[in-house]
Amino acid sequence: MADSPVVDAGALDAEELLDRIKSTGRVRVRTEFLDSVHEVTLRWDGETFYCDTPTRLHKHDSESAMRTCLVEQGYGR
Repeated sequence: MADSPVVDAGALDAEELLDRIKSTGRVRVRTEFLDSVHEVTLRWDGETFYCDTPTRLHKHDSESAMRTCLVEQGYGR
């Protein structure tokens, strides 16, 4: 399996990020938290969207909910 694409948080808008997640299955987002760089893996299995952070895994049952999460968390603008 090829490495997942990596993007910097806020580099793409939420729609572009959703398109990438749906087309590749997963995208890693590089983000800074408490002066450290972390990667968050955003995934889609065809039904459910997942946000896999260093401390938590949460899921969204709709594209709308995932879009809201992407904007609220600063992964997409």
